Amino acid sequence: MEHPNDPLHGVTLETVLRTMVERHGWPALADSIPIRCFMFDPTIKSSLTFLRKTPWARKRLEDWFVHEARHS
Repeated sequence: MEHPNDPLHGVTLETVLRTMVERHGWPALADSIPIRCFMFDPTIKSSLTFLRKTPWARKRLEDWFVHEARHS
């Protein structure tokens, strides 16, 4: 079944994170979402661990990703 109203359908959190790091870099992510895993020695692995445990931070990253997808 298609999910036309869910732009994140089929997109993993890792894909979202890697895409945003490639587009903006860690400093811009840390400026927008001030969390330690983006600000100090950021890695994909540590950020994924934190984002999976922290719904508000995950939502902010995913909302930013969706906003860009709709306006690109």
